[in-house]
Amino acid sequence: MVGGATRQPWQRPMAEGAAGLCGRHGPRWALALHPPLCLACAVETLGDGSASLVRKKHVLSRLQDALAWQALTVVQLLAPDERVCMHLLGTLFEMLHSVEDSSALNLLVEVLVRLVVELKSEQYLYCILGESQKELCKATTIRTSLPTFSLLGKLADAIPGFADILVVKHNNVVDHLLMGLMYPNEGIKAAVCYLYGKLYSSPIGTEQLSGHFEERLCGVFLNILECAQTKELQVNCLGLLKELLKSDHFVSILMNNSKTEEETENPDFLEGENPLPLILKKLLLTGDEMLQAASSHCMAAVLVHSPSRYAPAFIHADVPEFLFECLLCKNEILIWSVYCCLLLLTEERLFFSKCHTVYGIESLVRSLQGVLLLNNVELHKQGLLLFTEILKRQPVEIKLFTNRGVCLEAIDVLMETMNCPVLDVVMEAVKAVAAFLRKDHLSSPPVPYEELQKLLEAVLKRCADLSPSQSSKKHAGDFLFSVSQSHPANRNLGRVPQRQGQFLLNTLESFRNACRLAVEFQGDLMAQENAFTAPNSESKDTLSNFSEFLLRICDSLCIPMVMSYLERAVSPSVTEVFISTLNTLFTVVPSMRNKFSRKLASSSFIRLTLELKARFCSVQRNPVLNHTCSSFLCSLCLNLYSATEKRRTSQQEQEMSELLQKGLPQLNYTIAESLLFLSETHEPFFLDQSLCSHQHCFILLLYFAYTSGDRFVPDAELFLAVGNFLLSAQDHGVCPPPHILRAALYLLAVCQDKGKALDLRSLSTIRRILDNLPDLSLVYVHCPLLLKFFLCYPELMGRFGHQVLQLWFSWEDCKQTEAEEADFGTSNQLNSADSLLPILKSNSSILLILLDLVCSSSVEVAWKVLMTLRTFLERNEDLLVCDLLRSQFLQILQQLLVENSSATLQANRNLPVLLSLLFLVQLRSKGIRELDSTDFKLLHQVSNLCGKCRPGDTDLLQPSLNFLYWSLHQTTPCSQQRGVAVLLSNVSLLELLQKVLECTWLWSPPSRPAYLSSDDALLCSGWLLVASLLLYQHRYNTEKDLLLSQAVVACLETLVEYLYMKNQDAALHVASQPWHRFLLFTLLSGGQKSFLQPEVLRLMTLFVKYQSRNIISQKEISQIIHEAAEANIAELPEATSCALHLFLSQIQSSHSDQVEPEQSGIIQTLLDRLLGQRTTSVKHQDIVYPLTADVCSRCNRGKRHT
Repeated sequence: MVGGATRQPWQRPMAEGAAGLCGRHGPRWALALHPPLCLACAVETLGDGSASLVRKKHVLSRLQDALAWQALTVVQLLAPDERVCMHLLGTLFEMLHSVEDSSALNLLVEVLVRLVVELKSEQYLYCILGESQKELCKATTIRTSLPTFSLLGKLADAIPGFADILVVKHNNVVDHLLMGLMYPNEGIKAAVCYLYGKLYSSPIGTEQLSGHFEERLCGVFLNILECAQTKELQVNCLGLLKELLKSDHFVSILMNNSKTEEETENPDFLEGENPLPLILKKLLLTGDEMLQAASSHCMAAVLVHSPSRYAPAFIHADVPEFLFECLLCKNEILIWSVYCCLLLLTEERLFFSKCHTVYGIESLVRSLQGVLLLNNVELHKQGLLLFTEILKRQPVEIKLFTNRGVCLEAIDVLMETMNCPVLDVVMEAVKAVAAFLRKDHLSSPPVPYEELQKLLEAVLKRCADLSPSQSSKKHAGDFLFSVSQSHPANRNLGRVPQRQGQFLLNTLESFRNACRLAVEFQGDLMAQENAFTAPNSESKDTLSNFSEFLLRICDSLCIPMVMSYLERAVSPSVTEVFISTLNTLFTVVPSMRNKFSRKLASSSFIRLTLELKARFCSVQRNPVLNHTCSSFLCSLCLNLYSATEKRRTSQQEQEMSELLQKGLPQLNYTIAESLLFLSETHEPFFLDQSLCSHQHCFILLLYFAYTSGDRFVPDAELFLAVGNFLLSAQDHGVCPPPHILRAALYLLAVCQDKGKALDLRSLSTIRRILDNLPDLSLVYVHCPLLLKFFLCYPELMGRFGHQVLQLWFSWEDCKQTEAEEADFGTSNQLNSADSLLPILKSNSSILLILLDLVCSSSVEVAWKVLMTLRTFLERNEDLLVCDLLRSQFLQILQQLLVENSSATLQANRNLPVLLSLLFLVQLRSKGIRELDSTDFKLLHQVSNLCGKCRPGDTDLLQPSLNFLYWSLHQTTPCSQQRGVAVLLSNVSLLELLQKVLECTWLWSPPSRPAYLSSDDALLCSGWLLVASLLLYQHRYNTEKDLLLSQAVVACLETLVEYLYMKNQDAALHVASQPWHRFLLFTLLSGGQKSFLQPEVLRLMTLFVKYQSRNIISQKEISQIIHEAAEANIAELPEATSCALHLFLSQIQSSHSDQVEPEQSGIIQTLLDRLLGQRTTSVKHQDIVYPLTADVCSRCNRGKRHT
């Protein structure tokens, strides 16, 4: 027996050098410690019964140091001699059961275990096991077995496989362990539990001791765990429990899982039959963070096997409440354990229905605030994961955030997490944001819209920051993220591209949830406005501002970010969420839906969605993505239809919606394949409905894409395909629905310049299809290219030109008001004139249709047609066109004069435009020509029209008088004579002119020069026409009438003076007209050849005053002065004296360079002789009719102006 070996004679001298260098044993046994140790002496001292315990403890301590620092040397000294090893082990084992000092026992166990481990011999291990078993069997009391239990536990901990040897070859030791648990000593129980834990940590031990646990150990163990007082026993029990909980079988036994489903719902049964949850809850209440961490860890170990089976017991025991309380600590291990346990509990509905989350959410948020200050990435991730799961699983009917302050703190936590340099942590936070954006989480008024905006902006910007530089040309796998790479968690960058895609996906889910949240709040009046806003103040915390923010940031940040990602990688999950988000945004801001749709369509989103469907959704793959893309395209097309089709009906919209909803899910082909399907013809006598649906959907998509500027199909190919589609439909006797036919015609129109002209068969097909329509407006699109399409083919223009032009001018988008007249033709792509001008220039027969529209259409349409014609005439000088228009205008005027009275004519808005066009036609006629019958009829009709007007009808009279004036000046003398006769014979016209010219003296000059008003212009036109009439009448009368000459000069004086006050340049221009010299010659060619005639002098005064040097010369001025000097001033008529005085005064005041120096004295002398002459005033009326007036008034007025 090892423990009872007798001491040999060689052992005694060793004691003398146990603590120092021994001269008897030599340096071989010396260990180089400080101080040196003789191993032989140490062995002798331990076996010396007379040595004191203190000395032995010292030797044990030195031996422990030797095994720690020089184990190899010790083994080399002991291993060669088995007897020495056995003796030393026996000595130590004997001391283990004879020493009662706890510190000595601990040293003995440590040295013994270390020695067995270092010797690495199963012989010594089995020797120790055998001696331990004998010691346990012969023990009179369990108390003496404590050292053995401690030794076995330490050996099991230090030697792999020891537990297997113990349960297989020394299984009777287990019986002694069970007795140790029943002994009323917590130290022994702690040692036994420790050993049990090591035994059950072995798979073999678990298998061998399974029945032992179920039959004998389970109840005893739970009782001990419940009643344990010392921390050592509590810790060792929890250690054993941890090992047991690794087995599903043991967990089932511990949780007594044999109960029925009905019993599961009974809290009393659960608490009575499941002591483990109550025991672990008790440990949570100890306040010891170590025990709390171990307890929560054990709970998690139970729940991980089956949360649905075991969580109810913990929930009914109110364990979650105390777990949340534990989160207020700063112990990272405890917080981690609680996070794990609570995360498992979230899988059970009772966890939420019992309102544990409502109770604990504040503790969780505060815990996250503290955890984010720690440098523990895994703890950050676990806490955010728990927060996310609670937010996701919380029932809608149970409000999680009953305190708005906690809700704001949660937003702050998520905002703070966005600044974390570790990508994995930020990704978890973004998932939490997505779960947080739920109506029931944020429905407590007032909704923190501003904080939500900041949170979403931070999320999107962080995601955008992770994108590679735009200037980078690397592959997607080479891109690095702009996060701190110095952090250990960021050293593995091999999966960064994949994580970027996942991060983008989480970000998009967050943004989509925010959009859905905004839509849900639209039906909640309390959520739309901040109920706590002060009176008479405006709050930014409104749903409207939040919704506009979503649309704005999507346009500026979200869409560019996703498109940048899609250039490098395409993920079905990312695209599904992205497209779904865009679809939701249509309803976020209803007022911006159409504008947003147009921008998406113009940015090629129709093409993008079609390509996504073709790539990922063919052959019934990715049904969710297919449904999302189809819904998006349907909504987009309906929005575009609503935005562009002003004359839509609900029935048309419903038909289009049904077509798209039915056909889009099957439209999963590439664009090239779809184009082939569009050209495909049906089998004879058979109409493939699926092919029809495919063709119709594709045509609609192309139509909305092309109207938005996204022409992603070659025009020539599309032109041919659409033409074949219409031919196929006609061959089968099928007329496409109006909205499909409208789209097809539009596509033909926009592609016609790139394709070949339609042949007669195609044109005949289109004509037959259109003939079957009840109304051409059903297929009309207000587009210049469609107008050109109908007008460039004679086959279509002859049949549909009138209707198309009628629709073109009646369309709402083409309306122009008179105030917009100045910008007409320049401001809009749909401008009638700009679109029609090239067509009109190439095909003048369209003018006949336009003129017919003037007579047959509404006032609004006729006005726009006339405005278009006016623009055409202003830019075109085709004489043939002018002749055509002149005859048509005559018919229109005749019709208007016959059908309308004077009152209705004055109210006719189109008549002034028509008259303006008539005047423009006259202006386009270059050179002198004879007036034909049409011209005289026009003179007659226009003069009659003027006679029906009042002086205030400026819009009618201005173009009419201009037309009459220009007609007289643009023809031959013979025609002039006839024209003057026509006009002078119209008494109503002359009476009107009399009334118009009387307004001259009612006019007051403006304070400063200005442009001519419409009234001023009318007066000018009236004076010019009257002067022309009088002049031409005088020219063709055989006797020159003095009164006529006076009237002519008076008219010219009044006109020029009037113009001078309004616009000096205009007055000088009129005074310098060459025909004035002809007037001068006419006056001088009468009976008196002298210049000393009142009419001649006043006319010369006018020319001097307004510097008309091309009319009057120095010779003529000198001749007048010479004649006046030789004449008898006293014998001159009063009118002549007055006129001469005005002439000389004008020359003197103007300092004309035409006067020679010697003539200045003559002028002054003449003025002195004329000074006594007086004049009388005459009335300013009856100038034109009956053409009798005195001219002296002009002299007096001339003095005043001079």
